[in-house]
Order: sequence, then structure tokens, then C-alpha cells
Amino acid sequence: MTIAPGLAGRTLIKGHTAGVDLLLLVDPEREVPLTAADVAAVCNRHTGLGADGLVRVVRTASLPGTVAFRDVVPEAEWFLDYYRCDGDPVRGAAAAYGDACRLLAAVLDAEGIVPLADGSALTVGTRGGARTVTRLAEMWAVDAGPASLAEVAVPAADASAEGWDTAVRIPGLEGDRAALSLDLAGRHLVVALAEDSELDAVAPPGAGAAEYTPAPEAAASLELVVPLGEHVDPDTGDRVGLARVRGLADGTGGAVPSAEACCAVAVALHEWIGADAPTDYLLRLPLGQVGVHVGQAPLAGETAARDALLLTGTVELVGRIALA
Repeated sequence: MTIAPGLAGRTLIKGHTAGVDLLLLVDPEREVPLTAADVAAVCNRHTGLGADGLVRVVRTASLPGTVAFRDVVPEAEWFLDYYRCDGDPVRGAAAAYGDACRLLAAVLDAEGIVPLADGSALTVGTRGGARTVTRLAEMWAVDAGPASLAEVAVPAADASAEGWDTAVRIPGLEGDRAALSLDLAGRHLVVALAEDSELDAVAPPGAGAAEYTPAPEAAASLELVVPLGEHVDPDTGDRVGLARVRGLADGTGGAVPSAEACCAVAVALHEWIGADAPTDYLLRLPLGQVGVHVGQAPLAGETAARDALLLTGTVELVGRIALA
């Protein structure tokens, strides 16, 4: 018996971006009767194929309710029909998921549907707006959208003046730590740690969840970063900030940082360093690394932020799975 009746006989492609793994269904005309139960079944890591979510690769014109979107962004021929691992469709700003957009572009290229030469760009439609993905040799870059300081009703400190607004008690570490709250396709709280040993000590088994003062008013992800100085890119001569990054899922345990989480970390580093900050950052993640370009003023405004934030990294397509 198939684990997902609506996907019986279909082929899924599995890929990941520095550990964020997704299943992709190439269904240009939206012919597959996909259900939430089907998505949850194939994404289950014990009884299914295992993934953080599923992306249906579909033509924008085949999706109902996209006429107005197509009028505004006619170049977005392909759409990111993105579902969480529990089967719920992702909506709003979070739907413009940078990791999924890069995987979608890589699959269209690998399948010969939209061949992308080095330097070529593809506009991808999402429920959170359009994103541009560019192929850079073996790397894929995505416009990650705008960042802004989050509005914290009763902040513990003035973020603009002091660089933080929330005190966080992190499982495995002593005392409260200062966090900067940013909005970037969702709420992100970024905490700087002094050294690798602190990062390694975070969230031992049974340590509980992180505690926030004040508590975030919306669901938030917690990113921890250890700044590692900077180096000079031998090809461009530009200064590049270096850091090690780890995420906490719901503040309780290890999580692979998303593209948006990595961009939030880079923006926080840029703000903390100040006027002389690098505009590029190389972030070491638990399962890979990514580069983030933030520009000169990533928090200067919506337009400046959208133009500045660019995440670049590899995309790995690891297999094709034909479902029974």
C-alpha cells in the first residue's frame, strides 16, 4: 500500500541547501490531487521519505487566484507551491522561502525544463511575493527580501541605540543573553555568543526551552552566532565577516538555520559592528555554509533592504524517488 495515495506512481526529487531538506514534485499543470495527508506522509522521517517540507513545482498560470499576480509579475512563469511537513500550505511572508526558491530553480535546470546558464536569473512566484534566483556557477543566489527592526511592545533595551531589545535565558548557558529582534519573512531573535564552547554547550538534552523577556508577540526563531572576525576575499579584495551559526527550534533544540535566519544573523552582525562593518558575511552552519550580502544599510528601509540582502550557497539534489 502506498504511503500517500494522491502521489501513487509519482516521482519526487529530494534536495537540500546546507541541511534544509525538501521534497519537490514537478507538476507543471497542477494535475496531481495533492492533499495535506499526502504531504505529511511523505515528509515523515520515520514512515515516509523525510523532509522539512514539500514543494510543488507548478506553472503560475495553472494556479487559481493568480491573475492579479501574473499581471504585476508576468515574468514569474513558475510558482513555489510550498507546504510544511505537516501538510499545511505556507502563506504570507514565510512562503517566500529562500531555500525552497533555490531548490526549485535547481530542479527546473536539472530537469531541462528551464536551463539556466551561469549568470542567468529566474523569477519565482510565491504566496509571499516574487523572488529572483540567480545561478552563479555551482552556487545559487536568492533575493531574500527586506529586513527591519521588529516592533517590540515593551523592549528590555532600545534596539536602535544599544543593539538589543530582548533578554533571553538559553538552556545550557548561565545568565541572560541580549537578543536583537528582526523581521525577515518572520520574526528572528539573534544572540551573539563569545566563543565556540558556549555554542556547543547550548540546549543539552532535557534542558528545556529558552525564556524571553519580553516574550515575543509572534512566533519567533532563535539564532545564535559566534563572530569569528573577518578575512579578505582573494578574488575581489573585499572584506568578509566570518561567523558560526546555530538555530534553536522553538528555543528548545538544534535546528538547521533557514536562508532567512542566516540573513537575519548577517544583518545583526552588520548592525553590531557599526559603520565599518563588512557588507558580506560567510556563515558556517552545522551542515554547510552560506554567504550573505547585506549592502551598506540593510535596515535603512524597505527598498534598500530588498536590494541589499542576497543569500548564496550550494544546492544538492540527492535523489529521485518513485513512489509505489
